[in-house]
Amino acid sequence: MQTGENEQALRKIVDMTRLMGITLLLGHCYYYCYEAFKIWNLTGLFGDKILEGVYRTGVFGNFYISKLLALGFLFISLLGAKGRRDEKLALKTAFYKLGTGLLLYFISGFFLRIIPAFEHAAALYMTVTSIGFLLVLSGGTLLSRLIKNRLSQTDIFNTENETFPQEERLLENEYSINLPAKYYLKKKLRSSWINIINPFRGLMVLGTPGAGKSYFVIRHVITQHIAKGFSMFVYDFKYDDLSKIVYNTFEKYKHVYKVVPKCYFINFDNIMHRCNPLDPQSMEDITDASESARTILMGLNREWIKRQGDFFVESPINFLSAVIWYLRRYNNGEFCTLPHVIELMQIDYDSLFTLLRTDKEIEVLINPFINAYLNDAMDQLEGQIASAKIAMARLSSPQLYYVLSGNDFTLDINNPEEPKIVCMGNNPQKIQIYGAVLSLYVNRLIKLVNKKGKLKSSLIFDEFPTIYLNNMDSLIATARSNKVSTCLGVQDFSQLRKDYGREQADVILNITGNIISGQVTGDTAKQLSERFGKIMQDRESISINSSDTSISRSRQLESAVPASKISSLSSGEFVGMVADNPDSKIELKTFHSQIINDHEALRREEESYAEIPAVRKLDNAMIQQNFTQIKRDVQEIIYTEMERLLNDPALEHLVVKK
Repeated sequence: MQTGENEQALRKIVDMTRLMGITLLLGHCYYYCYEAFKIWNLTGLFGDKILEGVYRTGVFGNFYISKLLALGFLFISLLGAKGRRDEKLALKTAFYKLGTGLLLYFISGFFLRIIPAFEHAAALYMTVTSIGFLLVLSGGTLLSRLIKNRLSQTDIFNTENETFPQEERLLENEYSINLPAKYYLKKKLRSSWINIINPFRGLMVLGTPGAGKSYFVIRHVITQHIAKGFSMFVYDFKYDDLSKIVYNTFEKYKHVYKVVPKCYFINFDNIMHRCNPLDPQSMEDITDASESARTILMGLNREWIKRQGDFFVESPINFLSAVIWYLRRYNNGEFCTLPHVIELMQIDYDSLFTLLRTDKEIEVLINPFINAYLNDAMDQLEGQIASAKIAMARLSSPQLYYVLSGNDFTLDINNPEEPKIVCMGNNPQKIQIYGAVLSLYVNRLIKLVNKKGKLKSSLIFDEFPTIYLNNMDSLIATARSNKVSTCLGVQDFSQLRKDYGREQADVILNITGNIISGQVTGDTAKQLSERFGKIMQDRESISINSSDTSISRSRQLESAVPASKISSLSSGEFVGMVADNPDSKIELKTFHSQIINDHEALRREEESYAEIPAVRKLDNAMIQQNFTQIKRDVQEIIYTEMERLLNDPALEHLVVKK
């Protein structure tokens, strides 16, 4: 025990033992260098009697016995030595002194043999022996002052302490996505699996550019789901990076489907298939028109997302909803396409309001606009309508009109009788225009897909924030029971907040059951670190004072994956958390591992990919003819309706004249 009495008693024992060693060494030197002492007149009767008594014990029976005993007493004294601890002392310094001292201590005897003059030899022998003894004493004292249990200097980033067990079983079912991985646990590299056994609870893939979202995760979602017979929609931000994977994988696994689906591709730069997102057969009531209007205008004016509910945001939406629903009702929806909507919006107010007044269902929507027009409140009217007209006019392109006005397929991709695999490509250079149109496609597709009694389907969105979906959170929340899997690729959570607003972005992130994240920084890394929870980690602290050193060790809960670790992940290295099923529990849901890709096999596979075949042969004249025909259709609608109203006395009052 570290009490004052014990410390004092130990010090006395150490001093006595060391004195015995020194006394024994002095006796050794006096005995074996006796002739030199005689020459120096340093002998006496009393000393000789003591020396004779000691000799009878056999200590001086051999040259090295007394020398070793003196060294032994010195070592015993060093065992109890307690010098001031110093963490800066180096182990090699203590061993150098100790080794040099032992060497001098034992080779000093050669001087007695090689130097003729004995008194000189004796003086040199005793000097070298004493130096050796003192060096051993000094080196041993340094050893006692070393910190025996230094704090770890090799694991400066606490990497080993932050490792934790991960799921090593392969858990597979008919819906699962399984990614092989490697992870470290206490300096050992182990194999593991990232098992997304319930993709219907949503999957979010995060990572800055180059983190490997598409190469390590999204491409495997595509290939594994097609191999398991999913109908599929893929939003390909950089067409045709993902579309080519989809097409070639489908060609490889088309035999697994009970009803073989057809592949469709929407691309506005290199026109493939045509599809009308405002297909009248899929628009059941005016709420569908309102939802479509909101989606297209929010996609064109991203700042409106954060201002929903404002007068000058809701007014253009109501106006566009009225135009869409009018065309849906006119002649059984013959001209219900987005290009016809755009052209109809651009006509003069007299003709436009006259047409819209003929439909009683949209009367409530258009009355405020007609009243403002008739009362000469033109500033207000332009503020309400012009923002919609100007925004929609940006979509007036012959290529867009051609794709949007045809109908090669419908958007019910998980129809059991006619399943589909649909890829829609964007262009990063035209992101604002194309993104708005694609948002409308996706909005209509989700309405049709998220229904009971359909096939299992997979919706994959690369760079999800570049399109706008108003009810994405409700899709993730309700799609599980309808077997709709959703995969969202996002670079950073701040990007989602910027484009969707804080509230909706928070809901999307928190409602997603499966998270896979590569390198992200800032608030995203902090939020993920909190989501992944804490693990028990070892902690050490050292306290040094003049006489003692204390090292305390403890275990406490710390972040399993700190934000700093997420910010420094390498490409292909991911952290995350998976969701499980009631019938297939996963205890180890959190992971921090390197996803394993067979790079050579993937390279060979990509080299063997076939190009997506062209769907139709088009020239500019055909596209321009379609553009002109749509304008002619709108003029025909105006002429026919105006003539009908003017020739019917009962309806003549509906004609707006100003």
